[in-house]
Amino acid sequence: MKPPRHPSRRLFIFVETKSWQCSVNGFVTMKIVDNIEEMRNLAESIRRDGKKIAFVPTMGYLHEGHLSLMRYGREIADVLVASIYVNPAQFAPGEDFDQYPRDFERDRELSEEVGVDIIFTTTDEQMYPEGYQTYVEVKEVTKNLCGRSRPIFFRGVATVVTKLFNIVKPHVAIFGEKDYQQLVTIKRMVNDLNFGIEIIGRPIVREPDGLAMSSRNAYLSKDERKSALSLSRSLKIAQEMVKRGEKSSSRIIDRVRKEILSEPYTEIDYVQIVHPDTITDVEEVTGGALLALAVKVGKTRLIDNCMLVSVRS
Repeated sequence: MKPPRHPSRRLFIFVETKSWQCSVNGFVTMKIVDNIEEMRNLAESIRRDGKKIAFVPTMGYLHEGHLSLMRYGREIADVLVASIYVNPAQFAPGEDFDQYPRDFERDRELSEEVGVDIIFTTTDEQMYPEGYQTYVEVKEVTKNLCGRSRPIFFRGVATVVTKLFNIVKPHVAIFGEKDYQQLVTIKRMVNDLNFGIEIIGRPIVREPDGLAMSSRNAYLSKDERKSALSLSRSLKIAQEMVKRGEKSSSRIIDRVRKEILSEPYTEIDYVQIVHPDTITDVEEVTGGALLALAVKVGKTRLIDNCMLVSVRS
């Protein structure tokens, strides 16, 4: 009887597999690692074999945005590692840590379909054992936007990503541009701390109706989802304004806010236009600037963004 064909990868028969590979009936399959020391040892073994490691860190409940990062990692490296861990250090009291959607079996199946070689998953007890007291802070680029309304968020992100980099030991790590401020923060941290890891940002993936893909979209009711479409719609309006020659950040922001607040269930956290590298506010769109949004739709906080590129006068 022939073994089943993998839907998105070629399968190879190995007489002898490496320590980082799992073999079933002679076919290499995805490996799941839930121990930090084991993952570190596997990563060191892969590097000794001269293989390039691509890493996609996630909090699970995967969607097409995550999967697009994984597919890209599959293309550029020999070994693809994805982590699935809901990091408590980036959630403030009263945020949705306990309610954050989790479905490991679904995540496992999706990861295998796109060609992940190793899933690393772990526990709070391993990542933050009793007596834990070390955190990583990236100062300036985290002060604005989400850093104002979620003051511990980026410290938690920088800390867990640093730990994951030390465990997985990737050559390259891939992040989505929907979390643009997070991407800039990780790039700054990697540069400042001499990690020697290439950080790659990949474009936002959207639903057919324009809503940016997010694990938190699962929280939205039917009516709330309709209101949430005002985010992507407002981004398009802003881009059209800039194409027609508008440069004033305040006028663009006013129009974006009006569009979002025209829908029920929406409450704006911020609408800002910032420099894409420093995340500082800009008064005019000259060259390129980032329009960033954070909006509560019902009880669900959503973020989105787009680049605004001014026309030459």
